[in-house]
Amino acid sequence: MATKEYSFYPGCSSQEGASSSNYLKSVNTMCEVLDIKLNTIPDWNCCSASIGYCGGGELPRLALSARNIALSEQHNAGQDIVATCAACWLATKETQERLEMDGDLMAETNQALSEAGLTLKNENKIRHMVEVLIEDLGYDELGKHVTKPLEGIKIAGYVGCQTNRPFGIEGESFENPKYLDKFIETMGAEPVEKYDKKVSCCGGALAFSEPEKSQALIKDIIEAAYDGGADMIVTPCPVCQMNVEVYQDKINAKYGTKFSIPVTYYSTLMSVAYGKSGKEAGLDGQIIPAKKLEDIAGK
Repeated sequence: MATKEYSFYPGCSSQEGASSSNYLKSVNTMCEVLDIKLNTIPDWNCCSASIGYCGGGELPRLALSARNIALSEQHNAGQDIVATCAACWLATKETQERLEMDGDLMAETNQALSEAGLTLKNENKIRHMVEVLIEDLGYDELGKHVTKPLEGIKIAGYVGCQTNRPFGIEGESFENPKYLDKFIETMGAEPVEKYDKKVSCCGGALAFSEPEKSQALIKDIIEAAYDGGADMIVTPCPVCQMNVEVYQDKINAKYGTKFSIPVTYYSTLMSVAYGKSGKEAGLDGQIIPAKKLEDIAGK
C-alpha cells in the first residue's frame, strides 16, 4: 500500500501534552500501521471553536481557522487538511464553506491574513480522520491489519453531535450513523445495535457554565450504553470523550448511580487490534481504565 500523505491539524486538546494527547498517540500508532503520513501544519493556532462565539465577532473567529488553512496551503501544498478533533474539523470546514459563499468576507479575511504575509486560496478539502479511513482506505483494508481481534467486548459507538451535524460523514444517516459500529465490527468487537443516545449532545459547551445540565445529558448517554450491555463507549470527539469519562464520579454522587465505564477513541481500538501495546495505544491516558483492551494489548 502506497503511503498516503495529509496536512495535519492536531488542535489544542489533542496535541502532545494536552488533555487528549492519548488520542494523538493512538492516531500516530494507527497511522504507522496503515502507512499514513501526517504532515503537521507549522505554527498552527486554535480554531476558535469555543472562544470564537464569546463576542469576538465573526471575522476574527473565521480568520483563525483561515490562517491554518493558508499555512497548510503554503507548507503542505495540495494535501487535504485532516483533523482528529471534531470541533476543529467542524470549525475549519465551516470557515471554508462560509468564505466560499461570501466573496466580501473572503476579501476581508485575506486582508487580515496579509498582515502575517499569508494569502488564502481555500482550495483543499477539510476532512475528519474517520473520513480518510472510510473513504481512502475502506473497512476491508482496515480489517486486514487486525492481529488481535477485540473479541468478547461489546462497545457503544457514541458519535456525538459535531461529526454528525451540520456536515456529517458522507453517506451516513444523521439520525443513526453506522460508521463507528462498522469500525467496532471490523476490529472484532460487538457494537451495541440499538444505542439511542448515539448522536445526543454531551453538553460540552455547558460543562463549566451549567454543569448540572451537562451532567444530566451525560448520565443519559452512559445509561443508554449500559442498557445496551456495553463494556465501554467509543467516540471520535475529544470533548465527548473527556466529558463522558471524567464526570462519572460526580454523576454517581448526584444520582446514586454506579457508573464506571471506560470511554475510548476509535483509534485506540484500532491500535490495540493492530497488535500495539497499551502504551502505544494511549491506554495509559485513561481516567477509567479500559481493562478489557489492556488485557488484549498485553497478550
